[in-house]
Amino acid sequence: MPGTPEATPAVRQVSDAPSPRRLLSTEKVYEGRIWDVVSDTFLLQETGEALTRDYIEHPGAVAVLPMNGNGEILLLRQYRHPVGMDLWEIPAGLLDVEGEDFVVGAARELAEEADLAAGTWNVLADFFNSPGSSSEAIRIYLARDLTEVPHHERHERMDEEAEIEFHWISLDDAVASVLAGRLHNPSAVVGILAAAAARADGYAHLRPADAPWPAHPSQR
Repeated sequence: MPGTPEATPAVRQVSDAPSPRRLLSTEKVYEGRIWDVVSDTFLLQETGEALTRDYIEHPGAVAVLPMNGNGEILLLRQYRHPVGMDLWEIPAGLLDVEGEDFVVGAARELAEEADLAAGTWNVLADFFNSPGSSSEAIRIYLARDLTEVPHHERHERMDEEAEIEFHWISLDDAVASVLAGRLHNPSAVVGILAAAAARADGYAHLRPADAPWPAHPSQR
């Protein structure tokens, strides 16, 4: 009818979702010191041909974006041999302690790599590091209300971690470094951009630290 207002179209929520396919076989083709390579043969469609894909079977990881009372974030410089570069990163580590809660693992990494503890934790972002070749799922936390770990309780960093260098940087400068192509570590890039987006409402809509993480391999 003339004059009738048009209905507002529904906003479609974009969300990744599980998509189980029929697994025909699985085989461990390489057993490494930290992670393994497996080969799966599966059906993409029930009437189609079988496909085989090799990928890294990974326990998952957590990363932490530490933020001080001035809104600055902590970056760590560490050598990464596969790319032959010193990278500015955020504290991060494997979820390789059986049964350990995700945020407890994040707190452990924050203490071990940055000598810090945090009183306020929120989830910043979840992502797959390289979903075409690895099952690695990473959760990034925002850690605030920071305190230093007492010297006598600090973790002794070894190997590459012994060379870690700290640098506090404003969030705006960190975003500029990402967009200029000066930062390459995926957890740092995702965490910095997510924190910049969350800052718009004072971080009020971030998920709590214990938010479900259905994409992690242990939850599927």
